[in-house]
Amino acid sequence: MDAIILDDLTLGYNGHPAVHHLSGVFEPGSMTAVVGPNGSGKSTLLKGLTGILRPLGGRIERGCLRISQMAYLPQQAEIDRSFPITVLDIVALGLWQRIGMFGGMKKELWEQAWQALGAVGLEGFEPRAIGDLSAGQFQRVLFARLLLQDCPVILLDEPFTAVDARTTADLLGVIRRWHAENRTIIAVLHNYDQVRSYFPKTLMLARDPIGWGDTHEVLTPENLQLARQMSEAWDETAAACLRSQP
Repeated sequence: MDAIILDDLTLGYNGHPAVHHLSGVFEPGSMTAVVGPNGSGKSTLLKGLTGILRPLGGRIERGCLRISQMAYLPQQAEIDRSFPITVLDIVALGLWQRIGMFGGMKKELWEQAWQALGAVGLEGFEPRAIGDLSAGQFQRVLFARLLLQDCPVILLDEPFTAVDARTTADLLGVIRRWHAENRTIIAVLHNYDQVRSYFPKTLMLARDPIGWGDTHEVLTPENLQLARQMSEAWDETAAACLRSQP
């Protein structure tokens, strides 16, 4: 599996950067937390990595890694839970890359979906509508779908927001198993205790990069204070970054 290399990467909207001139490497099999103040570009970075958002400047180099090999979990707030779909059906969507738009679901594939639900503690939830689930239960469903995608790179945007402590602990266990399988994990997080306990690498953003490396070297009081100061100094009416124009 290839590394993901960011070379002077700028991402944003209408020329206004949300991630500003970021360079670094997500090594294969690494486990990185992306942290920083609200609005610091964390979610924007994940959208850029998955190809949802095109760079304003710089490059993302993925080597032989295809975007289809990157499993992406957006924030729950971005997912419409009013759609009438069952738990089993939404988990089975994780098999889409393997079966295609018109491929049929064979018995063994349904069994994989059932096993994925069992792996996240949701046996018996298969026929329920997703709109009837708690936030924690729904997040378990989304992790089950990620299990079926079976990708070498997994991107998680605030996976534990509004999720109960027991579910958080269980899903952290799933993430640790992915890491043990040498998958690359990149997760946007706000809980610094979780970051220090589970994530060996940290990228701290305040639109500009503050630090990227070993967690104990990046997640320092000095860096946290600098990130806060930079966030307080943001000017939302500032001119577009001309240096980021192609």
